[in-house]
Amino acid sequence: MTTTPEKIVYTAAATTIGGRRGGHATSSDGVLDLQLNAPKEMGGPGTGTNPEQLFAAGYSACFNSAFVMVAKQAGVNADDAHVTAKVGFGPAGQGYALTVDLEISVAGLEVAQVQELAEVAHQVCPYSNAIRGNVPTTVTAVAA
Repeated sequence: MTTTPEKIVYTAAATTIGGRRGGHATSSDGVLDLQLNAPKEMGGPGTGTNPEQLFAAGYSACFNSAFVMVAKQAGVNADDAHVTAKVGFGPAGQGYALTVDLEISVAGLEVAQVQELAEVAHQVCPYSNAIRGNVPTTVTAVAA
């Protein structure tokens, strides 16, 4: 099921030259400006960031915001939530595919309560909605 915004309130734009092997990425506002390189595991030098790290950072930040919002709606303070996104990359048929494992922890909350909130956040997070049905994703609460 495709979810389309009712109204676009922000559009991010970035341009990359050279791809993951020695490329360079910049955002339209100049805030993001970084060198790209493949990790050592993929035959690169591992000296720059790579698309999977950028996706992991974006997803963990977005999910964190969704989690804090959902917790607040439930009357729970989760301002210090930690979300780690692990993005896996590997061959799949003729191309490549991703996996995502999200780990969420909140000091002072029971793991079961964090898991409940994380499941709800997974339904509202734009990144989760964007990849649902295409990228195998796990959402797991872990002890803080």
